[in-house]
Amino acid sequence: MVDGGHLVGRFIYEGNVKTEVEDRALLHLQLVMTAKLRRGEPFGFSWREDYSIGGGRTTVWVHPGSNLVFKYDQDLGHAHVNAHWTEALAATANAPSGLYLLPEPAPGHPPRTQA
Repeated sequence: MVDGGHLVGRFIYEGNVKTEVEDRALLHLQLVMTAKLRRGEPFGFSWREDYSIGGGRTTVWVHPGSNLVFKYDQDLGHAHVNAHWTEALAATANAPSGLYLLPEPAPGHPPRTQA
């Protein structure tokens, strides 16, 4: 699916809770989530729902036993990973508020860690 020229993937939690996320952002979220889960660190993950389905916010509790699916619209095998972005996302995941998507910082610019 294309959204504003970006390929949109899906994050699926426990088989029935889903949200659409731009493929590049989904890749960075996956890197942060899998790193935390490898260390056995559970965390909350929140996102804003689209107004077309009522708006609001959804939060899921992600733990090592969670059933997670990262479904991409394109092959990102050689995608450039923005280390500043993954660090900023990891900082949110380590905070009491839990992981949430931040905009990708421009190369060479410090990321913003507040929504």
